[in-house]
Amino acid sequence: MFFVKLVEALGRFFIVWVHELGEFLLFARSFFRWLFARPFRKSVFFRQMEFIGVRSLPIIALTGTFTGMVFALQTGYAFRQFNAQIFVGSTVGLALTREIAPVFTALMVAARAGSAMAAEIGTMKVTEQVDALSAMAVNPMHYLVVPRVVASVLMLPLLAGIFSYIGIVGAYFVAVHLLHIEPVVFTQKLIYYVDVDDVVGGLIKAAFFGAMLGLISCQRGYRTYGGAEGVGRSTTQAVVISSVVILVMDYFLTSWILEVFPGN
Repeated sequence: MFFVKLVEALGRFFIVWVHELGEFLLFARSFFRWLFARPFRKSVFFRQMEFIGVRSLPIIALTGTFTGMVFALQTGYAFRQFNAQIFVGSTVGLALTREIAPVFTALMVAARAGSAMAAEIGTMKVTEQVDALSAMAVNPMHYLVVPRVVASVLMLPLLAGIFSYIGIVGAYFVAVHLLHIEPVVFTQKLIYYVDVDDVVGGLIKAAFFGAMLGLISCQRGYRTYGGAEGVGRSTTQAVVISSVVILVMDYFLTSWILEVFPGN
């Protein structure tokens, strides 16, 4: 009896999962169909860039600074056991540019801007403002979704680059003033081991993460139903699904980038 119930539960979960994935793929196909449609609404696009990029700067600067400082502190004490503190700069630089900056940036933006996208579009959906757009011959996908997703793709790499830079500055402060590593040694090892491919690989990751969190957040908002409770549910789902997808995608993107840039 228990086995039958278990199979039924797994079957229901699989059906729901396939249904959700199908809805998302249809939504993504509709996005690409309207991506290059005219007219291009510059004011909406720049407003989304400001919302996603500029307004995320304080949280990105804060998390970047303390992430770099903590990472330098941890690696410094670990390397001290092997008398290898001189590699703190290169280790922090590689970790930030390749991995930590794009992933942490995407998670922060998903929590701040992705939830807001889902809530805004969801509120418009339940108050029938989306239907009103269609009645005025304005395609909601073109007007609401395309500017948000494109702005996410463009702003995530910029924010990830700022995260890396500020994180390295924080790591420099800890390495020089707390771990007593020579500034020249920190800088030389950082420049020697961190090359352009590491930075480019991290920025490519951030762009993919931006596309996914934008699409997921907008799709969750677009399919909202059930009033205020539905808006809250869509907002939570947008953050949770975006975070999980970002972490899963990170593995596959890392494997692909290591193939594209064999020097890594």
